Parts: sequence; structure tokens; C-alpha cells
Amino acid sequence: MKNLSLIINIVLAVAIGILFFLYFSLKSQVKTIASSASSVASVKDVRIAFVNMDTLYAHYDEYLDLKAQIADKQRKMENELNSKKSQYERKVMDYQDKVQKGLLLTSERQRIEQQLYADQQNLLRLGESMQNELAEETRVLNNRLGNNIVEYLKEYNKDGKYVYIMSHVFGGNLLYVNDSLDITADVIKGLNEKYRQNKKQR
Repeated sequence: MKNLSLIINIVLAVAIGILFFLYFSLKSQVKTIASSASSVASVKDVRIAFVNMDTLYAHYDEYLDLKAQIADKQRKMENELNSKKSQYERKVMDYQDKVQKGLLLTSERQRIEQQLYADQQNLLRLGESMQNELAEETRVLNNRLGNNIVEYLKEYNKDGKYVYIMSHVFGGNLLYVNDSLDITADVIKGLNEKYRQNKKQR
């Protein structure tokens, strides 16, 4: 009889131990679920918008004007370089024609060859200089445009409506964005208005 009561007491003690264990483990799980739910809620509170940069650059007047300006400068540089190349090629052909006909002294040939080599080096230097100038101007203009966009977005978001304003381009890091977060049209309108005002003041 004593053994039976001892066994019953042991079983009860084990059962109570199991109940305590289950109670505290479930309590910690409930806390984890609650904290994850609150973190989801806090993520929803983060206000995000995005600007589609492909669309922006397709309709941003200042970008289009600067792009046309650079393209015009590039055309002028290419025309100048092509003109000088044509002059150089005519000199080479003239020299080769005179050599074939035996119209030049050795001293004259050496002098003309030296001059043609100098002309060739000048052409190469001119082409390289033009490329560098165009690349630098393009870089500066891109930096200026990027700065204009960032400064406008600071003004646009001065009420702190958005915590993040992200850029979105096709093939970029953002694989999917909800269209309701798209502020591209507003930004384009504001940037173009600001650009027109600045043009009037110049």
C-alpha cells in the first residue's frame, strides 16, 4: 500500500513538472509571436516611396536639354576630328604619289615623313583630348543632375511623409514594387517646374 502511494506521488510530481515546463515554454512562444507581430506592425509604419529613374530621365527637361547639348558638342568634335583626319590622309596620299613618281629627294622624303608622323601624333592627342573633355563634362553634368534630384526630394519630403525614397530601374535591386508607392510623376512635374523657373532667372 505504501509503495502504491509512493508511486502515485512520483507520478503526480512528474505530471506537475511537465505542466510547469509546458506552461513556461508556451508563454515564451506567445511572447515570440507577439514580438514578431509588433515588428510586422512597425515595418508597416515605415513609409516608403520610389522614383522610376528610367521614366524620370525620359521626361526630365533639364536632363533632355543637357543630353542634347552633349550630343551636339560630340558631333562638332567628331566633325573637327574627321576634317583633320581627311587633311592628313590627303597629305599621305600626295606623299606616296610623289614617291612612286620619283619626284622627291631623299632629304625631302625624310622631312615630309617626319612631318606626317608629327601630324599623326597630333591627331591621336587631339582625339584623346576630345574624349577626355567629353567624358569629364558628361560626368559633371550627371553629378549636377543627381544633386538636383536629391535636393528636390529633400524639399518634396520636408514634411517627413516618407522615411525612404528609393530609386527604381529595370533590372535593378528592386524586383517588385507596388504602384501605389510610385511618386515619379510628382517628382518629374516638380523638377520641370523648378528647371523652368531657373531658366527664366538666367
